[in-house]
Amino acid sequence: MTEIRIRCIEIMRQLIASLLVALAACAPSGRPSQSEQQAIADSLTRQVKAAYDLSQPNVEQRLLSLYPPNGRVISAAGGQLLASRDSLAMGIKAFWQNVGQNMRQPKWVWDEMLFDVPAENAAVMTARYHIPHLTPRNTPHVLGGAWTAAFEKRGDRWYIIQEHLSDLPALSDSASAAQMQMPMSPSMQMPAPRKKPE
Repeated sequence: MTEIRIRCIEIMRQLIASLLVALAACAPSGRPSQSEQQAIADSLTRQVKAAYDLSQPNVEQRLLSLYPPNGRVISAAGGQLLASRDSLAMGIKAFWQNVGQNMRQPKWVWDEMLFDVPAENAAVMTARYHIPHLTPRNTPHVLGGAWTAAFEKRGDRWYIIQEHLSDLPALSDSASAAQMQMPMSPSMQMPAPRKKPE
């Protein structure tokens, strides 16, 4: 099952990369320099980490701020497909009200973030994360997964226009308790997507 999930993530990453190549063709100039790509990756890292900082207030609003205020947004997760910002906003609200608010002492941990920047106005991020927390009954629990997001720059701001999320299989309470005591080891993490040779 894990191999199938990894293959699905790789296929989604390739599809999003193809989308970014198409966006790059519309860009006014060629591929950014290495330093420009790094600056874009650093900026997106800060933006995403700030939105997912569970220690700060207004989580729902910060998560939704990653997406454009209007127009189509495509989000695939849990075998479902959303294709409007309104549907996405309802999904974020439902997640936060039914899951997020019930997590005690949650911390969003980014295990890895990989970026491809084919143009000044287009970037793709593939990340792995886990969220150690306590349930309302004080039971240790860990959620986690992988996320691929295609960003487009509009004006001076980056927005996610397409994404795919894949959850890790549920862990037993004892495994969750063990994970909360230590950082994720490489054997517990999903393998990183392979980079294509340039």
